[in-house]
Amino acid sequence: MTRPAVLMLRALGLGDFLAGVPAYRALRAAFPAHETVLAAPAALEPLVRLCGAVDRLLPAGELEAVPWHGQPPEIAVDLHGNGPASHRLVCATGAPALMMYASAAAPGVAGPWWDPDEHEVGRWCRLLEWWGLPADRTALRLDPPPVPAPVTGAVVVHPGAASQGRRWPPDRFAAVARALASRGHRVVVTGTAAERALAREVASRAGLRPGSVLAGLTGLTGLAALVSQASLVISNDTGMAHLAFAYGRPSVTLYGPVSPALWGPPPNPGRHVALWHGTGGRPGDAHATVTDPRLLRITAAEVLAAARTAQQPADQPT
Repeated sequence: MTRPAVLMLRALGLGDFLAGVPAYRALRAAFPAHETVLAAPAALEPLVRLCGAVDRLLPAGELEAVPWHGQPPEIAVDLHGNGPASHRLVCATGAPALMMYASAAAPGVAGPWWDPDEHEVGRWCRLLEWWGLPADRTALRLDPPPVPAPVTGAVVVHPGAASQGRRWPPDRFAAVARALASRGHRVVVTGTAAERALAREVASRAGLRPGSVLAGLTGLTGLAALVSQASLVISNDTGMAHLAFAYGRPSVTLYGPVSPALWGPPPNPGRHVALWHGTGGRPGDAHATVTDPRLLRITAAEVLAAARTAQQPADQPT
């Protein structure tokens, strides 16, 4: 007999996937006899296996039809958005029970009202809580990766991001990397294969040896292993920052167009430091083709000071 299923739609990127982990776990706990199915990009499968809450990844693209076949899921949950575009996708699965947000674009939905100023982790937990399902906003940790880290105890510098608007200038990343290397830290530079040229530029400007460039070489599992054993992660507001949160590694994250109040680290003073020089929740364009001016206000000296704070033991003064 086929198990009843809970379908969770979150066909987005790495950071989005990781911010949704507490919601996946809440649904797993609420429906232990059901198969939990996550509709998300196929590339995320290595990390999906490490969250301990998903039985099966159903490969799906952003706002593309969910390729569900056979008996409809018993429950379909929109963990993607707040309007008709994503609502239609979960409705099309034929699930008799739907969990979705109501909003100005979808005022007739039976569900809580969307809050644009809510932290991304809390948003999806609140959706489930409205339906009476307890959710732990701190349940962000991933299981250890099944492969060894390519480097242990390194400072990981990640200068890339999906858009230029969220990228701190490479010369400033290089200045930080150079200073940390001069203090005896092993520094590596990460990124996607498409960001390898950027990573090489940062490493070259910092005076790092060529082997320090790991961009495009690790795969997602290897990247998770690297972060899980890192001494510090310094990155833009992107998926790498959320990997540091998922493994509880000291981190410094640089925010520009979007406030850390919406996408920032979990409360953990002295471990995760968020740098931001803005007001309001979304003062800029996260998809802009030029670096956000708030990001440009962050100096290399600030990042180095934040690095010292992040690495300071919790029981010692900074």
